[in-house]
Amino acid sequence: MTVTVRSRFRGPTTSGNGGYVAGLLAGRLGEGPATVTLRTPPPLDTPLTVRPSAPDALELSDGSTLVAVVAAAPDDLAAVPPVPVDEVAEISARYPGFTAHPFPECFVCGPARSPEDGLRLFPGRVGDGRTACLWSVAPDVAGAPEFVWAALDCPGGWSAPIEGRPMVLGRITAAVTDLPLPSESCLVMGALVGTEGRKTWTDSTLYGADGRVLGRARSTWIAIA
Repeated sequence: MTVTVRSRFRGPTTSGNGGYVAGLLAGRLGEGPATVTLRTPPPLDTPLTVRPSAPDALELSDGSTLVAVVAAAPDDLAAVPPVPVDEVAEISARYPGFTAHPFPECFVCGPARSPEDGLRLFPGRVGDGRTACLWSVAPDVAGAPEFVWAALDCPGGWSAPIEGRPMVLGRITAAVTDLPLPSESCLVMGALVGTEGRKTWTDSTLYGADGRVLGRARSTWIAIA
């Protein structure tokens, strides 16, 4: 089996968005919570091989280079408490990525992407370690779990000062319990869990317009500068 990460779904300019790639690989494992560990930046527009590596586990490779591994995980993820929806526009307007962004072309949170091309999630900081933003779900991304994984990615990362210390996703554990509807306005929450050395841990949660939880995640980020 092979998968290809199209350039549309990039995070850094030359590699795939970590959350999207993780969701793409987790979808090949099946339903249920999963942990994806990214070993190297996922290449774009390149057929990547998916093969079993252990019971309830798969690996993604580019020739002899291991790109990522996925394994089934327990569902012990906490939900980040939401903020009132009527406060989100003001919070999102303070998105640090508007003035300093290490990856402005990111499919999920890049301000350089158009509404037709990217998710345009702009997580502003609440002031208590959380971030918040809205996701207006375009019809072409509404029906696939990998886009929920993508939406759970960057809002967590921006709970840390990523604009001054660029980080990339190293590992993400996520549980997707429902999918957003086309044109639904969803709330995405992130939260800083902790930092030690080059590693930062964050949580994130995606809420539907009616308050239902669509997905939860815990991520490990690795500082690159």
